[in-house]
Amino acid sequence: MTMSYADAMAAVTAPGARFETASAEVGGATVTVFRNAPPSLREIVATTRARGADVFLVYEDERWTFTQFADQVDGLAAALVERYGITKGDRVAIGMRNYPEWVVAFAAITSIGAVSVSLNAWWTEDELDYALEDCGARVLIADRERLDRSEATRKRLDIDAVVVRAPAVTDVDRWEDVVLTGAAMPDVHVSPDDDATILYTSGTTGRPKGAVSTHRGIVQALLGFGCRSAIERLRNPEPPATDDALAFILVVPLFHVTGCVPVMLSCLSSGLKLVIMYKWDPERALELIERERVTNFVGVPTQNWDLLASPRFADHDTSSLRNVGGGGAPAPPELVRRMQTNFPKASPGIGYGMTETNAYGPQNGGADYIAHPTSTGRATPILEIAVRNTEGGELPPGERGEIWFKGPHLIRGYWNKPEDTADVIVDGWLRSGDIGRIDDEGFVYVEDRAKDMVLRAGENVYCAEVEAALYEHPGVHEAAVFGVPHERLGEEVAAAVLPRPGATLTAADLQAHVGERLASFKVPSLVMIVDEPLPRNASGKILKRELRDQLTARS
Repeated sequence: MTMSYADAMAAVTAPGARFETASAEVGGATVTVFRNAPPSLREIVATTRARGADVFLVYEDERWTFTQFADQVDGLAAALVERYGITKGDRVAIGMRNYPEWVVAFAAITSIGAVSVSLNAWWTEDELDYALEDCGARVLIADRERLDRSEATRKRLDIDAVVVRAPAVTDVDRWEDVVLTGAAMPDVHVSPDDDATILYTSGTTGRPKGAVSTHRGIVQALLGFGCRSAIERLRNPEPPATDDALAFILVVPLFHVTGCVPVMLSCLSSGLKLVIMYKWDPERALELIERERVTNFVGVPTQNWDLLASPRFADHDTSSLRNVGGGGAPAPPELVRRMQTNFPKASPGIGYGMTETNAYGPQNGGADYIAHPTSTGRATPILEIAVRNTEGGELPPGERGEIWFKGPHLIRGYWNKPEDTADVIVDGWLRSGDIGRIDDEGFVYVEDRAKDMVLRAGENVYCAEVEAALYEHPGVHEAAVFGVPHERLGEEVAAAVLPRPGATLTAADLQAHVGERLASFKVPSLVMIVDEPLPRNASGKILKRELRDQLTARS
């Protein structure tokens, strides 16, 4: 008989267990923490050298052992302190594609108590200018493209720069010339509540906000992912479907919280191989999964669709995969079914987190996911979840409201934005801005963004529900639902749809399809068929404002 979720959680967090819990005061609030957590990322990074010749990073034809990685981390850390005078609390920005040097830079910066600032590699010159000035970066570590794009800003703000994978650039240091061979890691004391990272939120309106996480917040989130895995192993003690050693493939940007914490840092802390993709390409991903015997694939739902839709899917051996899933957006039930069919040895999964939670939140996987395909899972030991009304009152199970989080893994606030911080963090609770509910078993259902709801003639239409219905159509590859202004109704429901290769779709077909599944007021009255992938930000979220503008321009 399968152990209950509650019993498994109690077992892995019991006194003396690896994930033993305790109460602690964090940011003025009492929360549950993992008692045995390392005090900072510095201690976690320091463990890598002991892993020796085991392969850590794979990038194209490069293979970095843990020893090579540790040597580079120590060398860069020494250079930051000795060459650039970086001290605790100084901000050092990283602006590059997914390269091994990104991982080294993050580890070195946080190991000396400086703050790692992740810059979106897709940002324009103006966006980079804003972030670099906003965070007050002292040093920028970047590839040539980001270096050129930030040139005017670097000169205006007198920011030192280190360029990676590029020939010499005037007035800019090369990585190879800066990283000190044989250097020792500087002796710096890093405390749990010291700032560790600034990740800029991927809002679709206005300037992004710099979400600041402490070492404690990141470490607690990291252990949270490990604790959840331990719970599932206890509930499902069968041996893994493959004999392959655990290995992750990095298919999302490192500057995004998913790529940084649950993927990269999970590999770093547990001694696992991380296969780095230069950019997303489903055919290349299939090649790497087969070549490197990848076991864990963490991406956004679109990437799972892309893998399954690849004309070369059947040509590659994906039998090494044990876990396939991710987050960033709700996964339609149809996708869950297809994943189960096409990855028979892998457990499908999804997680619900955000930048403000260090990607950590409720998770759903395996049999629970198959039984509850529209749920993002249940809370874990250090995580409290509540659903509240507009006045902040807690709602009973089953009722819709805004989802709030509490725990030691939350950001401490937004960089230099006390008013925005106060709006989002209330008495130790973080307001997610998402609409959802919790059922009697504790399963969380995320039904939409609060601002991503269509109010049609007084009726609430939750976009995720309509999108899930559209995805059940066999000809739909991508779908986004949003509201557009309407003189009589206030708003009407609109949809943008990208067909699958070879499929022919019409608005009438899709409207009939949705009408068979949902109430008539939820059927999109406007449907835009597109021939290119839907626009997304770095987090994998569809830019609905851009689609709304496209639809308006067509009408």
